Amino acid sequence: MKPYYQDDLVTLYHGDCLEIAEWLAADVLVTDPPFGIDRAQNGMQFSNGKRVTGRTVRNAVKGDSSPETRDAALTRWGARPALVFGSWRITRPADTRQRLIWHKANSSPGVTTAPWFGTDEEIYVLGRGFTGKPESNVYVTHELRGGREGLSARTGHPTPKPIGLMEALISHCPPGIVTDPFAGSGATLLAARNLGRRAVGVELEEKYCELIAKRLAQQAFDLGEIA
Repeated sequence: MKPYYQDDLVTLYHGDCLEIAEWLAADVLVTDPPFGIDRAQNGMQFSNGKRVTGRTVRNAVKGDSSPETRDAALTRWGARPALVFGSWRITRPADTRQRLIWHKANSSPGVTTAPWFGTDEEIYVLGRGFTGKPESNVYVTHELRGGREGLSARTGHPTPKPIGLMEALISHCPPGIVTDPFAGSGATLLAARNLGRRAVGVELEEKYCELIAKRLAQQAFDLGEIA
């Protein structure tokens, strides 16, 4: 299949990862899939770089109404090493070996009547071969996520991941090619390239393929640090 974008280290395909096989030749999977919480931009001032105050943008990520696509992709991937973002509200992937926590320190509550609001996501460790000295399983980032200057508005994607976070995760991955079959804002691909690793991505929505290609062509580097 002809790539949507390609450079010395990164190859990106536009399409459905369940219909594209090229990403399956990689060695380690690092991805934030649609996992079934039907993410919505409730009360957000900006979504995909556009002002949306006063309304709710439902289904911000295609296929996010259930974990079926995630589970189908992981079935194709098999028992090889993987880091997969998720939520405690949804059943974890089968054979999860460990849980990491991403704490978003500068998150805001948005519009809510609850006394608490979530500032974390889970990251599931599947397979073997991860390396590095023992460290905390909690990764803290401080990027502003909402508003005109937030990461979502700056990247043009509703659920972007900080490149610094992805670099920290990939640094513990076994050697070889990194793949992200739900490439989204392209953070996994950018982080892998920053670390000098080959990467293969697949993205369903062409507008996000365009975003990723633009970020890669601009030589975008770290958008934040890990505490």
